[in-house]
Amino acid sequence: MANYVLVHGAWGGGQTYGEVPDALRAEGHQVLVATLPGLGTRQDELHPGITLGDHVNAVLEQIETAGFERFILAGHSYGGMVITGVATKLGARIDAIAYLDAFLPGDNQSLWDITGAFEHNWYIDTQKNRPGLIRPLMTPEEFEPVPGMVGYHPLLTLLEAVRYTGEEAKIPKRAYVLATGYEPTPFPRFADQAKAEGWVYHETATSHFVMEEDPALTRAVLLGLAE
Repeated sequence: MANYVLVHGAWGGGQTYGEVPDALRAEGHQVLVATLPGLGTRQDELHPGITLGDHVNAVLEQIETAGFERFILAGHSYGGMVITGVATKLGARIDAIAYLDAFLPGDNQSLWDITGAFEHNWYIDTQKNRPGLIRPLMTPEEFEPVPGMVGYHPLLTLLEAVRYTGEEAKIPKRAYVLATGYEPTPFPRFADQAKAEGWVYHETATSHFVMEEDPALTRAVLLGLAE
């Protein structure tokens, strides 16, 4: 049986994986749904100084606490930045990695580097009343966090770059899932890269939250990586 580490995206928490973790457990696998400082169930830890490195380190600590020597790693959206950071540290222990409608940074790239004017304007304009904290995409100025579910996101996590070490190249299997029903989307360029490099590749006509809207495909992709 395999060990799975699932990393959620910006603003939200692990609940965005919906029924997928339980579906994997039902097949006999162990599943760690990682929690990130300041987000989801850890909203009470939110402050503007949280960095991408803090999120990567939080996942590393949870993997060690879970006792996973080897594992399959998956990330959704901003979680693609986090799992790439984890891969640069533990690549030799990762059996497969999956990007679920997620950012795929190159060496020395931050999320800011791989997004465009729409995202940049949102990141800057929406923090003027809460410096260093960004409200979720497409929400009104009156946005109020939902405790344990969705809240503000620390800006520094989007500005810090991932630095490759060579460990990330040791992962033998890779997969990408693109949500074709999400607009405006920054993800097709990463999907094209994955296809060009021969990754396992799937598309689904859902919005951004592929795990909740197409759990069957998500489950199948993740289980396939354990074969």
